[in-house]
Amino acid sequence: MKVILKNIEKEGYDGSIASYISEGGYEALKIALKKTPEDILSELKKSKLVGRGGAAFPTGMKWEFARNSKETPKYVVCNADEGEPGTFKDRLILENDPHMLIEAMAIAGFTVGASQGFIYIRGEYFKAYDVLTAAIEDAVKNNCLGNNILGSDFSFNISLYRGAGAYVCGEETALLDSLEGKKGQSRVKPPFPTFVGYQNKPTVLNNVETLSNVPQIILNGGDWYSKIGSADCPGTKLYCLSGDVKKPGVYELPTGITLKELIDTYGGGVDGKLKAVLPGGVSSSFLAADQLDVKMDYPSLQKAGSMLGSAAVMVVNDTHCMVDLAKRCTEFFDYESCGKCTPCREGTKRAREIFINMSQAAGEATDIALLKELQDVMYDTSRCGLGQAAMNAAGSAMDKFPSEFEKHITKKNCELGICPMEKV
Repeated sequence: MKVILKNIEKEGYDGSIASYISEGGYEALKIALKKTPEDILSELKKSKLVGRGGAAFPTGMKWEFARNSKETPKYVVCNADEGEPGTFKDRLILENDPHMLIEAMAIAGFTVGASQGFIYIRGEYFKAYDVLTAAIEDAVKNNCLGNNILGSDFSFNISLYRGAGAYVCGEETALLDSLEGKKGQSRVKPPFPTFVGYQNKPTVLNNVETLSNVPQIILNGGDWYSKIGSADCPGTKLYCLSGDVKKPGVYELPTGITLKELIDTYGGGVDGKLKAVLPGGVSSSFLAADQLDVKMDYPSLQKAGSMLGSAAVMVVNDTHCMVDLAKRCTEFFDYESCGKCTPCREGTKRAREIFINMSQAAGEATDIALLKELQDVMYDTSRCGLGQAAMNAAGSAMDKFPSEFEKHITKKNCELGICPMEKV
């Protein structure tokens, strides 16, 4: 079952507006413009589509909040920043089927009552930026964007905005601040962006994958979509499979497939002996080799002690040292912390220092307990998801592979020879 990649995987499809229209593109927009916003919201709610960026908030409910707000103007913003390490699914859509996103954003604009949309795109996505720029121009020329779209009284425009490489701008309020020309730092919530968003006006903010589901839901109905995949979290999901796996890539599969099926059936199996898996990028928690039967949807992974996030599935074989991986994850979050709140700014720095010491034979007996306390404090008190999730990977590595950390601390030994175990 293909919903999002149905065009991309067809031979000869080039992502142009002509190709998109030949495959039924913009038909969903035509249908939507003949419906009421309430009809569209009803279909979205029936579909049970939730955000594909990590928070898994019901899309129909988010759009309804913005629709019902009395404040104007309203905005639609697409998060195309995609800064999670191991995630490369949105780029695939942006570069190869940009009109799917454009159509979805126009439908969102009509539904919530917005006339302006923004695509906040990762600064390093040079090709995607050029493709989108040309696609927006073609959509305007073909009256699929701009004034009086497709002969209706609805007008909607899309502008591109390039991010500057800040991971924190994947968080919706930090993205909005950046979009407004400010430093990308999170806001206090509530109020939420659906009520107080871009320029303090009601704003619908979804990522590329979430929006790309919308045209097919309009064409086929919410009930159709709700019957795909897991009953708890229906639809398909784009899984980014990387690391020590034989066939890395982006796979669109129904939600609810098991992690084992994803790795063995679609990824061709592990390259080497499996040690652990990060199912949702470095913001998620490690799963051990005996947890592969978990379903790859949001509720199931949460019950298993991890999270799906943006589905950056990173496979780790037994040639990797977990202390080294924990150190690398905390180094990433220390570098990417925006510095606005003390728990994250100081906590990520302290965690990095402890793991560096551990990898250089300078670990102390109290380190594990200190790191655990630090993880709890950061989760409870950090301002946004970056700080709250910064210790997930490292903390789960300590929980699931305690002997490796113990040997680094007490025996000053890295059995795999990866950590230098001397001052660098």
